[in-house]
Amino acid sequence: MVGPMLGDRRGGGGASEEDFIRRHHKHDVGENQCSSSLVWSLVRRFDQPQRYKPFVSRCIAQGDLRIGTVREVNVKSGLPATTSKERLELLDDEEHIFSVRIVGGDHRLKNYSSIITVHPETIDGRPGTMVIESFVVDVPEGNTKDETCYFVEALIKCNLKSLADVSEHLAAQTGDNQ
Repeated sequence: MVGPMLGDRRGGGGASEEDFIRRHHKHDVGENQCSSSLVWSLVRRFDQPQRYKPFVSRCIAQGDLRIGTVREVNVKSGLPATTSKERLELLDDEEHIFSVRIVGGDHRLKNYSSIITVHPETIDGRPGTMVIESFVVDVPEGNTKDETCYFVEALIKCNLKSLADVSEHLAAQTGDNQ
């Protein structure tokens, strides 16, 4: 089970998002809380976002998967974009922290940066996984902060719902094979 959570909308100042996540979202992983690994194995694949992001049709990563790697993403129709160019900013397999920054593309998400953390968590009394995603982005000319946040949050919620569905399907397949 994956429980999505979005970051809040407060403006700059104070500690960075990464500092906040490291300080406030640290969990001791219990022996029976392995679903985090399954979700993390999907999230960490910078070169394969289409495995759980329904609006991504294709991804080509340049180079090996390390900080600074750039990927070109093709976006499915229905969104106001066709391509996005994104750089891997952070990939921490120990803390399960993933960060990406958009560095180009034919869309209006300028200076977009996102941090995703994956945590084992008990949800409704069952072992599960909490996925937290926070972001910052410039407000495009002609839009309000609320409109911009609403749009980005809708995309993130859709991605997190898809991540939950895909990881639960994979967990069921893994359970069937044991």
